[in-house]
Amino acid sequence: MGVRSVCCILLISLLKSSSAHNDFFTSIGHMTDLLYTEKDLVTSLKDYIKAEESKLEQVKQWAEKLDALTATATQDPEGFLGHPVNAFKLMKRLNTEWGEVEDLVLKDMSDGYTMTVEDCFELGKTAYSDADYYHTELWMSQALKQLDEGEESSVEIVTVLDYLSYSVYQQGELEIALDHTKRLLSVDPEHQRALGNLKYFDYQLAKQKKAEKEQSVKEESKTEQEKTVGKGEYLPEKRKYEQLCRGQGVRMSPRRQRRLLCRYYNSNRHPFYIIGPVKQEDEWDRPRIIRYHDIITEKEMEKVKELAKPRLRRATVHDPQTGKLTTAQYRVSKSAWLAAYEHPVVDRINQRIEDITGLDVKTAEELQVANYGVGGQYEPHFDFGRDWFFCSHLHFIPCKTWALLQMSDVAAGGATVFTEVGAAVKPMKGTAVFWYNLFPSGEGDYSTRHAACPVLLGNKWVSNKWIHERGQEFRRPCGLKEAD
Repeated sequence: MGVRSVCCILLISLLKSSSAHNDFFTSIGHMTDLLYTEKDLVTSLKDYIKAEESKLEQVKQWAEKLDALTATATQDPEGFLGHPVNAFKLMKRLNTEWGEVEDLVLKDMSDGYTMTVEDCFELGKTAYSDADYYHTELWMSQALKQLDEGEESSVEIVTVLDYLSYSVYQQGELEIALDHTKRLLSVDPEHQRALGNLKYFDYQLAKQKKAEKEQSVKEESKTEQEKTVGKGEYLPEKRKYEQLCRGQGVRMSPRRQRRLLCRYYNSNRHPFYIIGPVKQEDEWDRPRIIRYHDIITEKEMEKVKELAKPRLRRATVHDPQTGKLTTAQYRVSKSAWLAAYEHPVVDRINQRIEDITGLDVKTAEELQVANYGVGGQYEPHFDFGRDWFFCSHLHFIPCKTWALLQMSDVAAGGATVFTEVGAAVKPMKGTAVFWYNLFPSGEGDYSTRHAACPVLLGNKWVSNKWIHERGQEFRRPCGLKEAD
């Protein structure tokens, strides 16, 4: 307990014990005791003031130190933060050192305070926003426990289970995530996200069990030393994501590699591309990921950045509880939207996307431009909704049935990785990477789950075009099988 707390408690204690009852006035001897009590009160009050002044002096010194630093940094914010050491120190201050200041400023919490369901839920939500799924699980589990014990609360059990199932899944506990999802659906059978998660968790669990079974068969023929090396091959998604970002991806067999080709391409027989066909390169086979080279010019990239910069805002994600768009720590970037009518270069890019993909962009959304600074990332996700709202995209690096234009090279980091299959696609300025995230039937292709690795040095500029499934009925018709 700090000096301030001790002084405060002593002061309060003395104040309570010094109440001058009527019977004190019947004896001068008793009243003299009050003088000494008052003296102790003055001493305690002065100690309290001294402790407060000491605390304020520390806060003042910290403020003066940061005032000088921020004065320098704000002269050229992008240049200052473009250096990873400066960016690291900023994050360190915000995550560690500012906590020390907080301890000096905030009052001590009462030892007798009881956490309500609402308290546990809010702390869980805060951890979830920081992608801290371990603590999300702890707080949501406590909230669920108190609800199960009959505590009345404005927080619904469905909401708690929704957060809890996803945070458990993110830590690789598929069976527990599945149990929470089933319980959620027992309360709300029409919960759309839970219905989608149930299907996905079942798929993942079956895949995991199959892998474990195959591994078990292999283990039987291994030596004891080999068995030790082979343990723990199944990894939670976050670890896969981190490994892929470190360049520890899946290595294709020579046979698969031979199927990846480079070619001049014009499947839609567009007159312009007959004269100058598109340079197409296979990046991966299953799912098929294609890179198109020299898709956007330097001049066009600069114009898109110029149009987008004044509108850049923190990128958002869909909040499962409110149904609204909100920011989250697992998606760190800024983005803006550009309409075709705003400038001819935007209209040309839209038309180019339609020409090379063969997909109709009339029902597509506006061109989205995103900027990732040092540490900018987007953790594993799907680009289709649970009701399969999107058809695919063309990344001008990465993509699905939308187009993502890569408008900068990245000195270190910034790759797009596919956690289900182990593919990694590096940024390459002026190129576009394309894949379908839905089958022609409209069913989602789970193998397209992907993520944007953190930018370690430099800036990452991309733009993408979200192409809806609606409008592609005759351009990409369904096959005879669901997965065709």
